[in-house]
Amino acid sequence: MPHLLKRLELNGFKSFANKTVLEFPTGITAIVGPNGSGKSNVIDAIRWLLGERDAKNLRGGKGEDLIFAGTPKRPRVGLAQASLHFDNPPLEGTRGKPFDEAQGKQHFFPVEFGEVTVSREIGRGGESTYFLNRSEVRLKDIIDFFAAARLGSRGITVVTQGNSDMVLRASPEERREMIEEVLGLKEYQIKKHEAERRLRSSQINLDKVKALMEEIAPHLRSLKRQTSRWERRDEYAKELREIEDRFFGTQLSGLGRDLARVEGELRAHEGRRQDIAARKDKAEQALVALESAEPKEREELKALQASIKEIEDKRNELSRELARLEARMEMHAASAKVPEVGLAAAELTVLVKNARQALQEALQDPSSLEGAVKRVLADIDAAFSKTIPPGRAGAKPVVQDPALSAEFEKVSKSLHELENRIMELRDRERSLEKSQESFYRAFKEEMASVQSARDALDEWSRTEQAKTLEHERLLMRKEEVEHRVREAGRRPEEFAEERIGNSAFASPSRNASDERGKASADTRESRIEGDAADMERRMFRLRGELAAMGEVDETVVNEARTTEERYQFLERESGDLVAAEADLRRLIRELNEKIHVQFSAALVKINGEFQKFFELMFGGGTGKLVLEKPEVKKKKEDMEEDEGQTAASAAAEEDLGEPKEEKEPGIEIKVSLPRKRIGSLDMLSGGERSLVGIATLFALISVSPPPFLVLDEIDAPLDERNARRFAEMLKEFSKETQFIIVTHNRATMEAADVLYGVTLGEDGTSKVLSMKFAEEAKV
Repeated sequence: MPHLLKRLELNGFKSFANKTVLEFPTGITAIVGPNGSGKSNVIDAIRWLLGERDAKNLRGGKGEDLIFAGTPKRPRVGLAQASLHFDNPPLEGTRGKPFDEAQGKQHFFPVEFGEVTVSREIGRGGESTYFLNRSEVRLKDIIDFFAAARLGSRGITVVTQGNSDMVLRASPEERREMIEEVLGLKEYQIKKHEAERRLRSSQINLDKVKALMEEIAPHLRSLKRQTSRWERRDEYAKELREIEDRFFGTQLSGLGRDLARVEGELRAHEGRRQDIAARKDKAEQALVALESAEPKEREELKALQASIKEIEDKRNELSRELARLEARMEMHAASAKVPEVGLAAAELTVLVKNARQALQEALQDPSSLEGAVKRVLADIDAAFSKTIPPGRAGAKPVVQDPALSAEFEKVSKSLHELENRIMELRDRERSLEKSQESFYRAFKEEMASVQSARDALDEWSRTEQAKTLEHERLLMRKEEVEHRVREAGRRPEEFAEERIGNSAFASPSRNASDERGKASADTRESRIEGDAADMERRMFRLRGELAAMGEVDETVVNEARTTEERYQFLERESGDLVAAEADLRRLIRELNEKIHVQFSAALVKINGEFQKFFELMFGGGTGKLVLEKPEVKKKKEDMEEDEGQTAASAAAEEDLGEPKEEKEPGIEIKVSLPRKRIGSLDMLSGGERSLVGIATLFALISVSPPPFLVLDEIDAPLDERNARRFAEMLKEFSKETQFIIVTHNRATMEAADVLYGVTLGEDGTSKVLSMKFAEEAKV
C-alpha cells in the first residue's frame, strides 16, 4: 500500500487553536464528529496547503478568517500555521540513481529529499508565507511542485462538503482541467500557459521594436546624406592612420623588442648576480667560521701548556720526595751495616748531587726517565759495594724498613702516573701546534676564495651598469616616439605589435645573440631612417589635405554613427524576437501534441472504467465522457500590420501566422439511466447526481491513481445499499491510494483503518481523538 502522506500539523488554524497532529497511515483514515466540531476544517487546511488562494473556497470571507478568532474562554491568536509531511520514495526503476533534472525526476515529488514538508502560515495582515522543507518559496513554486505530482487544490484531490457532484456541476472546461490534473498533464498546461504568456510578450516587444525602426529610418537616411561629403576625408584619414600605424608602430615595435631583449638580459644577469653573491657570502661565512675557530684552539693550547706545567711541578715535588725517601733508606741501611763499613760524608754528598742532576735531566725528556733511574740506582749500588770489605761479600743483606719501602713504592707509583699524564698532554700539545699550521694554510685559501668572489661581483656590476645605460637609452627613444604619437593625436596603446608584424622593415628575430642583435639593430636603424623619411613626408602631405577640407561636424557624425548603431541594434533585437517567437510556437505545438496524445489515450481508458462503475451504481444504463467540438478564436485585431511594414517583416509574419488562442475541447458527460429517460444532467435527482459523480471519481482514479484523496462527506446523499457499495470501493482503491474522508456514514467508518473523532471542547476549540482498528476486527 502507498504511504506518501504521513501527517498533518495544525496550529491556530480555524478552530484548532492548539497544536494538533493527525497521523495518516496507509489505507483509509476517517474523520468523524458532530456538526460544528471543526472536522471539515481539517479538509480546508489540506486544500489551503495545496495552494488554494480564495478564502471563500475555504468557507471564509477573507484570509484573516482562517486564524483562530477566539472564544469567551480562549483569546484569539495572531498566526495560523499548517504543515503537510510527505514521504518521497524513489520512483520504480530509479532506486540508487542520482537525481537529474535533465533526465526527469527520480523521486515521486520533484525534489531529491527523502522526506518533504510543505508549510504555510498567515498573519492577521492577510499575507501568506509558503515553505518547502523550511525554505521560503512562492505560491507558484508550490503549485508547480504539486502539479508535477498530479495534485492540486482545484481538481478532484480535495472534494469538499456538498460537492460530491462537483464533476457534474463543473463546466466542460473545468472537467477537462480536473482530468488533466489527475493524469499529470497540468504540469504541461502550466508550461504551455507560460510559453503563451511569453509569446504574447515577445509579440508586443516586436511591435515596439518595429515601430522604433520605422521612426529611426528616415532620420538615419537624412544623416547619411549630410555625412557623405566627408567620405573622401575618411579615405585620407584612413590612409594617414595606416601610415602612422606602420611608421610609429614599426618604431615602437622595434624599440619594444629591443627593450624586451635588454630587460631579458638584465633579468638573466640579475640571476647570475644571485649566484655570485651566494658564492661570495659562502666564502665570507667560511672565512668567519675559520677565524672564529682559531682562537678556541689557541686558548686550548695555552690551557694545555698550563696543565703540563702544573703537573710537572707536582712531578718535581714527588721526585724530591722520592730522593728524600731514598736518602732515608740509605741512611737506614748504613746504620744497619758493620760499624767499620760506611761511606764518607763527602762521597755521600757527591752521590746525592749526581742522582739529582740525572733525574732532573731525565724529566726534560720523559722517554729517558727509566734509563736515568736505572743509572742512579747503579751508581748507588756501586758506591756501597766499595765499602764492603773483602771476605764479607756473602754476608747477609741488610733488611730495609717496611714503612719506608711502602712509602717509597707509593711515591714511585704516583710519579709514574704523572709521567704518563705528561706524555699524553705533550702528544695533544704537538697535535694542536700542528693544527695551527693547518689553520694558517686554510685561512690563506679562504681569503683567496673571498677575493675571487669579490672580483666576480665587481665585474658583474660593471656589466650591469652597461646594460642599464642601454636600457635607459632605449626608454628615452621610446618616450620620444610616444611624444610624437601624442602630437599626432594618437595613443601609443593603439600600436599593438601584431598590427605591424608584417611591416617591410620589421625588427629581426629575438633568437640572435647579443653581439649579432646589436649589429642588426644598427643595420635596422639605418634602413628605417630611409623608409621613415618617405613615410613621414606622406604623412605631412595627407595632413595638409585633411586641413584643406575643413573640420568635420563631429556632432552630426556622432549622431549618424549613434543612430546607425541604434538601428542595427534594433534589427538584431527584431531578429532575436522573431527567433524567440518561432521557438515558443514550436514549444506550444509540442506541448499541445503531448497533451492531446496522452489525454486522448487516457480518455478511452476512463470511459471504460466509467461505464463499469456506472453500471455498478445504477444496475445498468450507460455513461460516457465525450469531447466538445473545439473552437478557434482569433486574437484581438490590434495585431494587424502597419502600412509602413517592410516586405521582409510581412513575409516573416505570414510565415509565422497570426497568433491564435486554440481553445481545447471541454468534456461533456452523457448518461442514460435504466428505466428512466433524461434529457440532461439537470434532470437527475440529488442522489443520482452523487452516484454519477462517485462513478466519475472512481473511473479517474482507476486509470491514474493519485497518491491520496481527501473527501468531505461525499457519501452523505447515498442510501445504505450504495453507501456499503461505496465503502467496498474505497477499500479496493485504498490499495493504490490513501483516503482521508470526513463521514457520518457507518459503512464508511467500518471500512476505515484509522478513525479520528473531532469534538468541540469547553473552551470552544477543536480536540482530536484517534482509534486504529486491527485487521481481524475489521474483518
